[in-house]
Amino acid sequence: MPNHVHMLVSIPPRISVSSFMGYLKGKSALMMFDKHANLKYKFGNRHFWAEGYYVSTVGLNEATIRKYIQD
Repeated sequence: MPNHVHMLVSIPPRISVSSFMGYLKGKSALMMFDKHANLKYKFGNRHFWAEGYYVSTVGLNEATIRKYIQD
């Protein structure tokens, strides 16, 4: 899947993962459309990001995840 993003983030416990992802995806889409106006025409009323997301919090340490993202 060539069109995807990997991120390593630390979210404060007071913020839910779903709230964080909603904000991140919403704000970044607005920024992309603002910076690259042609994307507005390509995507129209459709969302810039896919509906879902994948989160993993157990079983891997930060160094392993960081290496995976960098490679």
